[in-house]
Amino acid sequence: MNILLVCSAGMSTSLLVTKMEKAAQENGKDYKIWAVAEAEASNHIPNADVVLIGPQMRFWKKDAEKLAAPHGIPVDVISPVDYGMNDGQAVLSFAEKLANKD
Repeated sequence: MNILLVCSAGMSTSLLVTKMEKAAQENGKDYKIWAVAEAEASNHIPNADVVLIGPQMRFWKKDAEKLAAPHGIPVDVISPVDYGMNDGQAVLSFAEKLANKD
């Protein structure tokens, strides 16, 4: 599964990506997980199975859904608690549920 995280600059999600990759590895799953800035997201969305938006970017969800809809890619906002705690396992599980891959 390919999981794209989008935030304002692509930086604040980098630690979360690392935690999610570790959780995926511990679960024996070979996922591609990466983060980009909102300005670059339209170039990356077609390569994703699911798009997760940082809570500070929740206002961008409708725009992301418009970009993802032609590709049938689900989009949602990461829980502020999971994001703030850098809970890689929780966000990974959220992505799997969103993509119906749980």
